[in-house]
Amino acid sequence: MVRKVYVEVTAKFDTEGNITPLAVTWKDGTVYEIDKRRAASLKAGGIGVRYTCRIRNQEYYLFYEEPRWFVEAKR
Repeated sequence: MVRKVYVEVTAKFDTEGNITPLAVTWKDGTVYEIDKRRAASLKAGGIGVRYTCRIRNQEYYLFYEEPRWFVEAKR
C-alpha cells in the first residue's frame, strides 16, 4: 500500500508561471535534488505533475498536487 507523505520543496517559479522543483527536504532535514519527469500519481491517487528524486539511495516520486507537495511512500 502506498500513502502520501507531504514534504517541503524548494522550487523556482518563472515569469510564465512554470514551477520547477529543485530539491525536497526529507523529514529528517536532509535535502535531496530532483530529476524532473511528468506523470500522474496512480498509486496514491490524485492528479498532478510527477518528479523523480533519490532519497537514501532509493528512487521516490514527488508530486505537486496544488497547493501541496507529497512523496509516495510505502506503509
